[in-house]
Amino acid sequence: MMKSTKRGEQSYLNRELSWLSFNERVLEESIDPNNPLLEQLKFIAITSSNLDEFFMIRVAGLRHQKENNITRKDIAGMLPEEQLQEISETAQRLVSKQYMYLKQVLNALEREGLFFVKPWNITKKQYQWLKEYFEREISPVITPMAVDSSHPFPFLASKSLNLALLLEKIERVGDDDNDIDVKTAIVPVPAVLDRIISLPDDEAYPQKHAFVLLEDVIRHFAQNLFMGYDLLEARAFRITRDADLYIDEEDAQDLVVEVERQLKKRQKGEAVRIEFERGTSRFIQRFMTQSMNLEKEDLYEIDGPLDTTVYFSFCGIKGYDTLRYEFAYPHTPWSMIQSTENNIFDMIREKDMLVHLPYESFDESVVNFVMSAATDPDVLAIKQTLYRVSSKSPIILALEKAAQNGKQVTVLMEVKARFDEENNIHMARRLEKAGAHVIYGLVGLKTHSKCTLIIRRDKDGIRRYVHVATGNYNASTAKLYTDLGIFTCKDTFGADASSFFNLLSGYSDPPLWNSFLVAPINLKERCVELIDREIKHATNGEYAHMVIKMNSLLDRDMVDKLYEASSAGVCIELIIRGICVLIPGLCGKSENITVRSLVGRFLEHSRVFWFSNGGREELYIGSADWMPRNLNDRVELMIPVEDSDCRNRIKEMLHMELSDNQKAHIMQPDGTWRKVIAQENQFCAQNNFQILAEKRDKEQQMTLRQKLEPYIPVK
Repeated sequence: MMKSTKRGEQSYLNRELSWLSFNERVLEESIDPNNPLLEQLKFIAITSSNLDEFFMIRVAGLRHQKENNITRKDIAGMLPEEQLQEISETAQRLVSKQYMYLKQVLNALEREGLFFVKPWNITKKQYQWLKEYFEREISPVITPMAVDSSHPFPFLASKSLNLALLLEKIERVGDDDNDIDVKTAIVPVPAVLDRIISLPDDEAYPQKHAFVLLEDVIRHFAQNLFMGYDLLEARAFRITRDADLYIDEEDAQDLVVEVERQLKKRQKGEAVRIEFERGTSRFIQRFMTQSMNLEKEDLYEIDGPLDTTVYFSFCGIKGYDTLRYEFAYPHTPWSMIQSTENNIFDMIREKDMLVHLPYESFDESVVNFVMSAATDPDVLAIKQTLYRVSSKSPIILALEKAAQNGKQVTVLMEVKARFDEENNIHMARRLEKAGAHVIYGLVGLKTHSKCTLIIRRDKDGIRRYVHVATGNYNASTAKLYTDLGIFTCKDTFGADASSFFNLLSGYSDPPLWNSFLVAPINLKERCVELIDREIKHATNGEYAHMVIKMNSLLDRDMVDKLYEASSAGVCIELIIRGICVLIPGLCGKSENITVRSLVGRFLEHSRVFWFSNGGREELYIGSADWMPRNLNDRVELMIPVEDSDCRNRIKEMLHMELSDNQKAHIMQPDGTWRKVIAQENQFCAQNNFQILAEKRDKEQQMTLRQKLEPYIPVK
């Protein structure tokens, strides 16, 4: 268990240490025996991927503060320098645990016939094949680079894998004297080649499928690259660089051009971390850290292969399906099963629809909604906000088709979505080429809301169909993230959606909203009012209860308001996947607050807000976490769930998540987390959601088969 993330003031945790605690919870999934072996390996890869982004953004930002002598303390009362020190110590422990778990998983995979071996520990047949493979496929691609007075230290891209080599050349000066000349060289491991190399099977070991890593092969044959020198040492290392974009939006003449200009600089950011193989000589470590302008605390010694994200691809190896989760087929949404209509617009007119991803189908609901609009002759216009889309996006295809079919298509494409900037710019230009109107984000704000508005001429007049969701219009993550979406054609929602898009596309002042809560306009203010209402109920002796689910809780105003509510007697149940600076169970402050985190097969991503309101319950879904950036610096959207069936379904989901005793972690008053493990009456919410979706789908199919069954009269 990671040590307490509590620092400074006793009321708040440090954001960065809280995030590292979350990543540790992810890592713990790699040793959960309920997860198949290759899925355990994938969680180790996810841990590395998460850490990379953490260093590229969060650690890089703190380093900038330290270098610029910024002494502003964080919510936990810590200075940037103190945070960097704590991060280094905590991350070092986390990485040590990660590689300890990796060894356990790889040992278990060996019992299944999957072996990662070294070039010097293989059969003669395999060695001969590997030698020929190196000469044929690897050697021509390698570029050895000397480092000396005439060859300055080369630029190495962020997250690239490299070998540092020490070479010795002995020149005979006299009969007895030797002049020893030690050289340093760098060999980048080519990213264009597969890093995991499958060795040919050997009939002597029919049950053994062996693999070797590319860097080990290069290291083993590296002597051949430096004729006339003896190879003294060859060690892998990896550099992580600052990847944040620093965009001056007010001075930028063209936001897209400025983003593209900054993207070119991303790979060239300052180094923030360097990873070495354990056993690397102090000489190489010192030489590299000095060349990168790094300190000792930025150096990570790794007891295993660097960058475990390499195992993402390996987890898909053919022939080992029993070592992976069973395929989670997304089923027809329950709201669509219940409908008596076939056309999605008729379904929405009949009743509001709720979709629960990834258990219910994104394609059958959201993609169907947009694609139907693209081809429906009665649809006049489509408006949509896009934050992240997949590289082969069916949503983009549908919008292109709509524009080509003469529909009025307006899309706000957020070009500042971190690490998706390039893809979003590319997609935006595709849409423009098809004839769509594209808005490239807003100056000073990121548009993070998820909203689609379709204007259709129905038989009884013009009607507006609206979809609002907690997650992105991304077909890839829709299979991996848990999210909620509501389809409605209520007039109040349609009017708000029209006003919302007018606000984004023009110079319209914020209107008086009917139902929409929009950040940074009225969302935070309304959330405070909703909590104050529960405080009033509690003060009046009435039952007061809130269930809040989100990804992160960081905003001090909202944390303080929750403390106030707890002190007034409001029962507060928080489901926070990631960062949480609030501390539950503090005497006189948060005794009535519990905080749990669910980490499992799917990434918990939905934001849900349920208030008991003295028996007149209200429930909301939205795109915003309670973080300063979401509430103040982003365009976010939150809506009430007015349909009673949809509301009851979401309440049932929350009850299940609060009952989870397999994937839940509970925060303790000292800031640590304890995993809930029940030996009896085991219940996993995510598994149950999958079972429910499958059961409903089968019931629908059975009903259809029964309808099609021929009638045979009884004689």
